Amino acid sequence: MRFMFVGDSMTIGRAGDYTWRYRMWQHLDATSDGRPYEIVGPRTELYDPAADAPVSHQYADPAFPADARRHLSGWGEGWLHMAPVIGETVAATKADVLLVSLGLIDLGFYTDSTQTTGNVRAFIAGARGGNPHIRAVLLPVIPNIRARHDAPFAAECARFNELLAKSVADLDQPGSPLLLASPPESYDIDTDTYDGTHPGPSGEHKLAAAFATAMHQAWALGGPYT
Repeated sequence: MRFMFVGDSMTIGRAGDYTWRYRMWQHLDATSDGRPYEIVGPRTELYDPAADAPVSHQYADPAFPADARRHLSGWGEGWLHMAPVIGETVAATKADVLLVSLGLIDLGFYTDSTQTTGNVRAFIAGARGGNPHIRAVLLPVIPNIRARHDAPFAAECARFNELLAKSVADLDQPGSPLLLASPPESYDIDTDTYDGTHPGPSGEHKLAAAFATAMHQAWALGGPYT
């Protein structure tokens, strides 16, 4: 089973972070019961604020294995950016399962909820072009600190999440199943992020748990997140 992380700045992480990808790797390693799995993707870097570019390899745990650092995520990238490249990336990496956390950057800077949903559908179509049996777990947008004082932005986040849920229901197929992960109920941007958007250690665990729980409950992959 080949897993690929697809995301924005919350997923790529910055220099010095563990990342929720690291937490998910630990979970997969602990629950694989000896069954083979692989983390795939064309990138391994973290975002370096000083360079304003994804050029860092300074993970908080230097023992994080190089092959487990692989991903398809980028600081400032969203559904808009990933939809055109997901098909070729899935085909090249032979990914089986996509763990996707996207949307906040789209709604914040690039597209409205309707346009973003169109990119979601293009993304799914592209992924299936790369692997007709691809599985995907999609995490709804978790509103960040901007939503507290920007009511139109908060409304767009809420509307997108409704449209995302409808898209998952519409596009789900027996041979290529889609799951909508449940946002962590206890997620608190004041304590689970370091800046109101990007996850700190506790937030990383909660994001990883959202994906792990969805896969375990629906597909019996892995086990309960601990």
